[in-house]
Amino acid sequence: MSVIVYDHPLSPYGQKVKIALIEKGVTFEAPMPDGIGAGSSVSDFLQASPRGEVPALVQGDNVRVFDSTVILEYIEDRWPDPSMLPASSLERARVRMLEDTMDTHYEAINWGIQEIRFFGRATGELAAKIEAEAAEQIGGWYQWLDSQLENRSWFNGEQFGWGDLSVVPHLNGSRWFGFEPEGRLLEWLERVNERDSVAQVREAAQQVRFDGPNSNIEALQQAVAAGAFKREYRDHRLEWMIKSGGFSVVEEGLSKDNIRFIDVFS
Repeated sequence: MSVIVYDHPLSPYGQKVKIALIEKGVTFEAPMPDGIGAGSSVSDFLQASPRGEVPALVQGDNVRVFDSTVILEYIEDRWPDPSMLPASSLERARVRMLEDTMDTHYEAINWGIQEIRFFGRATGELAAKIEAEAAEQIGGWYQWLDSQLENRSWFNGEQFGWGDLSVVPHLNGSRWFGFEPEGRLLEWLERVNERDSVAQVREAAQQVRFDGPNSNIEALQQAVAAGAFKREYRDHRLEWMIKSGGFSVVEEGLSKDNIRFIDVFS
């Protein structure tokens, strides 16, 4: 049965799912749902992902799985070799906590920087304040990640796996914004980016970057201002923007109806 992963190449959540599939040798298609940036999309995608979020995995007529962590669990159960999880229960818990931390805390920082640099949510002193908060936070996270890596070759332990694919999309995102790690964390990042699975998803992301050669930042900002392109302010992102000095950004987005939340689940 063919595997479809509804995806946006810039999504770190979609990236980790695709890395896992490539590592396991599973062939898949990764279409981008129409209308996803406007807060609406095609029915086939919404049937697979009632929250309207990527990624969502479809396999045949009966398999519909959403949420990147649940998808990773499905992939691991469905295609167990090679395993992406460490052998011991404690180590499995460790990398799962690492994944959850990156997804629910770190991701919001890169997302918030995009809001300022590419979507024009703030300018001048306010933009500088929010970016300074982001820079300080990333520095702290780099120290924490370095301590999590310790003397391991990989976040997963002796071999590449779940812990690594959960971290690398986020660090590549921060690197895109000019935040370069140091020491063993940089050494790990250079090495993990040499893996074919990671290189494939990184190159796909580069093709659609907001500051790439085929992008039109001015048109994108105009679409946001007009409410035609609505960025999702889900839980951790909303919290991050407010606590990082962007309460007025949220207020303005609500008044202009150019930010969105998850629709009523159905």
